[in-house]
Amino acid sequence: MIEGLLAGPAGPWIAILALTLVTYLCRASGVMLMSRVRLTPRVERALRALPGSIVVATALPTGLSAGLPGLAGLAAAAAVMALTRFELAAILAGLGIVAAGRALGF
Repeated sequence: MIEGLLAGPAGPWIAILALTLVTYLCRASGVMLMSRVRLTPRVERALRALPGSIVVATALPTGLSAGLPGLAGLAAAAAVMALTRFELAAILAGLGIVAAGRALGF
């Protein structure tokens, strides 16, 4: 039933609307849940660490599966981030190293 509906001409629109609804519900539920949580120093530290954890959880597997250029790119991004604390510079350094490694045939 659903496969036929999504395979039709309206399929992409249905998928986009469904993903929009799910995204909204996730964000709204986060706001509602956090309005009920007491912000202790421990909770604040956890919330401050969350963005970095998400980046590591998404970037590390990708970098590891990319082989040597991916590992070098992760190392370069981590080093630039540690030195500059500027995310865009770290991303550009990591991507530059990966691109250079690929261009050199690694």
